[in-house]
Amino acid sequence: MNDILIPYLKQQFQLNYLQATLVQFCFFGAYFIGSAVYFIYSVKYGDLIEKIGYKKCIIWGLLVAGFGCLLFLPAAEFQIYGIFLTGLFCLGLGFTLLQIAANPYVAILGSESNASSRLNLAQAVNSLGTTIAPIIGGYFLFGHLISDNADLGGSTIMGMYLLFTILFILMAVIIRFTNLPAFKSDMELIKGAGALKYPHLVLGILAIFTYVGAEVGIGSLLINFFALSEIAGLTEMEGSTYVAFYWGGLMIGRFIGAVSLSRGVGKLKKTIVMITIPILSLLIVSLLTDWNTAYFYAIFLGINLFAFFIGASLPARTLGVFSLVLVGLLATAIMGSGPIAMWCLIGAGLFNSILWSNIFTLAIAGLGKYTSQASSLLIMAILGAALLPVLQGALADSIGLQLSFIVPLCCYVYLAFYGFLGYRIGKKG
Repeated sequence: MNDILIPYLKQQFQLNYLQATLVQFCFFGAYFIGSAVYFIYSVKYGDLIEKIGYKKCIIWGLLVAGFGCLLFLPAAEFQIYGIFLTGLFCLGLGFTLLQIAANPYVAILGSESNASSRLNLAQAVNSLGTTIAPIIGGYFLFGHLISDNADLGGSTIMGMYLLFTILFILMAVIIRFTNLPAFKSDMELIKGAGALKYPHLVLGILAIFTYVGAEVGIGSLLINFFALSEIAGLTEMEGSTYVAFYWGGLMIGRFIGAVSLSRGVGKLKKTIVMITIPILSLLIVSLLTDWNTAYFYAIFLGINLFAFFIGASLPARTLGVFSLVLVGLLATAIMGSGPIAMWCLIGAGLFNSILWSNIFTLAIAGLGKYTSQASSLLIMAILGAALLPVLQGALADSIGLQLSFIVPLCCYVYLAFYGFLGYRIGKKG
């Protein structure tokens, strides 16, 4: 929803690009602050998850997120930008707890060799929300532009985020009474910053920083990019539909990644399923849109599938290959125009798909008792999503929106390095 809020709030409060991207700064800045507090606590007193368990940490995360959503009601009622930002900060704090607990929890539910596959599957389901939210949110939030009723947008925000509050509380209650596998360790609580002695983790922290900064930076400015006359000249409502294609690409790529990176599945069966997923996706796109849209999307689906085969079901190689493709897509979007530039940014979603999961599992591999501490450090690196979009927004104000995408391009250059080489540096075993 943040990608929809940015153009909406930009117009409502007459903001420039730098001011509008404070949405991401506050939301993802909370990840850094929350993770930093968690890390400092673990250094001094031992890992919190080891004390209270993954389940309780997840429940607290949901409740804090629900409180953040509740703040949107007074923000929309009184039309105060600062309260919007405060609500986003609290929402981000809740998600920080969820990320610190949920990512390593999914990773340790089975063998380490299949961790990337499990995380990609979990992230794929997560991406369903990021796919439909721009369509639904765009329709309701930008609907007031057609009717010239400014109150409609504020009322819609209040209704949507009240619903989110209820859902978060309901999820917390359901998880409270669900029997989840417990992984509280019997080992002595480890104090100190021992996780930082692993170079491949330190480089992985920087990889998460650059990845989330690039992904969020692209998503945040897509609607404004589509509105440029030299690109597509789309309205906000039209652009929000194509934002769904960007995030939908992450969902499709993660489902393919869950299959590609899984172990113990026959090569023929794996290949058939991997080919079937983009074919079904293309059929759905053609039914919901038009053949011209399906044609462009088919090109990127084909490139994405080919890149998966080059990755050969290896998390590190796939990360490197996808990052190189993203460098090419961003370069084309910066220098190109019209549908080609537009679809290069949309297609970037397909290749962002597996980056988070692959980086995360590569970075925590072999850390043993330091896994939870490492997880908090990696979540802290989501600071990249707070800082890099703001940097990109500042560049958009000074050198132009299209050229500002040089920021995510540089990020993908580093990710290519980490995928091909960085993940091995100093790694034991």
